[in-house]
Order: sequence, then structure tokens, then C-alpha cells
Amino acid sequence: MLAARGVRLVEVAVHVDRRRRRLPQRRVGERQRWVGGAKDGGVLDVESRVAQAVFLTGPNATVSDKLAELGMGRLRLDQPTILERNCIYMVRLQEKLKLPPTLRGKANPKSTTGRLDVFTRVITDHGDTFDRMRPGYDGPLWLKIVPRTFGIIVREGDCLTQLRLEHGEAQCSDGQLLAANHVHGLCRAGAGERAVAVIEDGIIVTARIAKDNPGEPGKIIAWRGRTNAPIIDLSKRGHYRPADFWEPIPAPASGRLILDPGSLYLLNSAERLSIPENFAAEMVPFDPAVGEFRIHYAGFFDPGFGWSDNQRGTRAVLEVRAHETALSMEHGQRVGRLLYSHMASRPEQTYGSAIGSTYNRQGLALSKQFA
Repeated sequence: MLAARGVRLVEVAVHVDRRRRRLPQRRVGERQRWVGGAKDGGVLDVESRVAQAVFLTGPNATVSDKLAELGMGRLRLDQPTILERNCIYMVRLQEKLKLPPTLRGKANPKSTTGRLDVFTRVITDHGDTFDRMRPGYDGPLWLKIVPRTFGIIVREGDCLTQLRLEHGEAQCSDGQLLAANHVHGLCRAGAGERAVAVIEDGIIVTARIAKDNPGEPGKIIAWRGRTNAPIIDLSKRGHYRPADFWEPIPAPASGRLILDPGSLYLLNSAERLSIPENFAAEMVPFDPAVGEFRIHYAGFFDPGFGWSDNQRGTRAVLEVRAHETALSMEHGQRVGRLLYSHMASRPEQTYGSAIGSTYNRQGLALSKQFA
């Protein structure tokens, strides 16, 4: 077991049931000092603006200052509100941060947000980066929302993003990953047996384009989003027919899939991945060294992902979008890296079926709005 070596990584999965992952009681009190708001999560407030362009505030301005220049209209989310495709919305979150000088924050879309191709970034006052809260930040949080493939219906209290709080050098080195993989088997093949993990600045993740069993007929290996689909209400569960929103793509005989530029594809990783209970992980969303595409808007992997039910390893679902040109993607092609970090302490409860985690043993799962 690797020691945390004084590193403290505190994860706050915002707007989730407290049964899912509670900090130890001492840290609950600390969290209440760091993250203040009406609810236990990074949820949407009533105030919302349509913006002319995406922006960062810079050292001398607040989000409100920028919206006075770039705001184009106001919305109120105290009732169900449609957010249209490819429009830019700025929504104040109900939470505020008051971080001590030793803590920094990192935000990322929730899994459901990424699988619906809703692009979100957290923006702070006096900030020069997206999705990052500098040590000691004391102020409001705003969420930029850009629906890409589907229009969506949101309301006050919806949760589209999540936050992690970090202290020290939390990320594992390749040497630490090699040791952890030797003990735990972080990377497994299709049938769950241990596979050789390629570790180069994290664990290399590849695309699954071929079927596990060549004789298996009609196996779906990808979904492609339909841009002429109806609007999706985020409050629905198991409500929509996948065929109205997604085109299923069977495994090609060639083991090669051509990605149309601008379209969203949901693919699986070829590897079955595990996150032991004393680790968390994050998928690198875009690595220029492996291709002209972006993977995984929702990059956080919780402690316990792929680590329960007496079977090690769960495939990652990759949200993939080619940029300006068509892209040929082959089975086993590198698509990104999974970076592991130490948890400050072992969570009381971890991701898995025991607490009803939505995407446990997920396969090629669509978001929870679909039947």
C-alpha cells in the first residue's frame, strides 16, 4: 500500500447523497468552512446570463464585471428553462468557496453532463484559468454551460459539475503507479484478467473498436449523437428512447471507425480500469500527442470505481469528438492517460453497486435520462 506522504487530497462529489462519500466527521466540519452555500453541492442558482463570448476574468475583474460587458440577456432558473445548443450561458452556483492557503480546488463536469455533450467550465473572480480555484480563494463560483449536441432543460438546484480539493503534491509518479499496479492490478483485459499496464505519465488508455468475441453478432461498440434530437430534461430518469437521440454503431469488421468532425461519439476503453479505495483518478481530456480529438469531458474517477462486486475492472466511457477533419480510430489506439492521485484518507463509502452508483459496471452506458 502506498503512503500518502503527507499529501492531502479531499474529494467533494457535489450534490450527491451523503451516504455515497462522507468525509470523516472532523473533515465535514472543515468542508463546511471551505464550501458554503444553500445545499451540499455545486448546484445551479437562480441567476443566469446569456453571454456573447466565453471569457476569463483576469486579475482585475470579477465575473459580474465581465458580464456587464459581455452579457446579452438574463434568465431565471426558478422554473424549468431551455438551454439551446451552442449558446453560452453563465450561471451562478449556490456554493461559495473560502479556501485556506494550503488548499486548492479543481472542477470537472459530472459523468451525466459529459455524456450529454454539455460543455461546462467553472470560472472564478480574478482568475486566469478554467476549472481551477487557487489556494486561499474566497468568493463565488460561476458555471459556463454550452450544450453541444442536445438542447437541455435545467432548473435551480440541478448539479452539472463537481469539485475536488487538493493539498500538496497529490498526483502519483509512474514509479508509484508501477508499485500500485503490481499490488492491485489497476488495468485488466476484456475478460477481467490482469493486463500489462502501459505507464507513461499515467496509465495509457486505448479505444475499444473490436468485439471481445469475434463470433458475437451486431455488438454495439459506439453511440453517435443525433443533432436533430428533441430536448432533454435533466430531471428525467430512464425516460427517453435511445434511438431518438443516438445512432448505434456496430463493431466494424475492419476494426476501424471513422469519426465525423464535430460529432459526439461514446466509446469504451479497451482496458478495464480499477481505482482502489485510497486513490482517485482523472482522465487527461486532450493529449495533442495522440490525435486531433478530445476525449472525456467528465474526467474524474471516484475511489472504488471498478473495485467492487468481486470483479476487478470497469471500462471507461469515453466522450470523443474529432476536431476539424475526419479521424480514423482503430482498435487499441491510444486515446489518453489516466492520472492517479492519493486520497487524504480512505473514504467511509466508495463508488459501487452497494450504494447505487449510477455507472457501476457500466459497459457502454448512456446517461441516466435514457431507458
